[in-house]
Amino acid sequence: MKFPKTHSLKEIAQIIGSEFVGDENFPVQGMNEIHVVEPGDIVFVDHPKYYDKALQSAATIVLINKQVDCPDGKALLISDDPFRDFNKLTNHFRPFTYSNVSISSSAQIGEGTVIQPNCFIGNHVKIGKNCLIHANVSIYDHCVIGDNVIIQAGTILGADAFYYKKRPEGFDQLLSGGRVVVEDNVGIGALCTIDRGVTGDTTIGAGTKIDNQVHVGHDTVIGKKCLIAAQTGIAGCVIIEDEVTLWGQVGTTSGITIGSKAVIMGQTGVTKSVDGGKTYFGTPIEESREKLKQLANIKRIPEIIEKLK
Repeated sequence: MKFPKTHSLKEIAQIIGSEFVGDENFPVQGMNEIHVVEPGDIVFVDHPKYYDKALQSAATIVLINKQVDCPDGKALLISDDPFRDFNKLTNHFRPFTYSNVSISSSAQIGEGTVIQPNCFIGNHVKIGKNCLIHANVSIYDHCVIGDNVIIQAGTILGADAFYYKKRPEGFDQLLSGGRVVVEDNVGIGALCTIDRGVTGDTTIGAGTKIDNQVHVGHDTVIGKKCLIAAQTGIAGCVIIEDEVTLWGQVGTTSGITIGSKAVIMGQTGVTKSVDGGKTYFGTPIEESREKLKQLANIKRIPEIIEKLK
């Protein structure tokens, strides 16, 4: 998430009430999670296991809970609770704004787009030309929809990320200030749920078609011309490259990549990154031919035992 204007390190420190290390005029342009940070961004880290990764990332401002040596060309924000203070920044720069109308006055809706009854279109939503939004669709704030998109009834775009920190008193939610971006010529089935990014974008590439009852987690990027069948669950921060096919009831773990033109057979658990151009099946996931050979051999076990008697 980029800020509306560049702020100084001192200004950001004042917002969250933290100390800082570096030039007080050091430029701060935005905030992001570690897998999508760029120079000018703030990244937060609150566990020693990830200190080095954060300090060596592309982010030039690190919100951290320990005094450490500041890398050259970077700045630090020292906080006793970086998770809390990252939420403070999200609240400051992209606060929740309630709506009391079905279609926000700040929404932009393109020529030829049809919106059926009982839809909710939130603040600062952009919808392109010649789209068809069926009844009871909810499109939360800041979502971006391209041209020629069809969204079937009951689908929700832009719900909060499923991202929590365990506290002694319960679970503390990391606030979501990102977006959902749906490119041109996408089809989304009924009763799908697509979560927005925490600070970046959850993206559905041009020409992709999604069946009914599919869930897409936060910050996931789905490429162009993919096919995703019903009841598939895609975790957060997944990269699905172009022309991938996911058949029904596929599930993925977070942070993986599925290569271009891969085919994932139904009910497969994608537990690791896989190369493109191959067909996969099973849990744990393997190339389908190898997996089917294994299943055939398992069926032969009684026969083999009988021969050994």
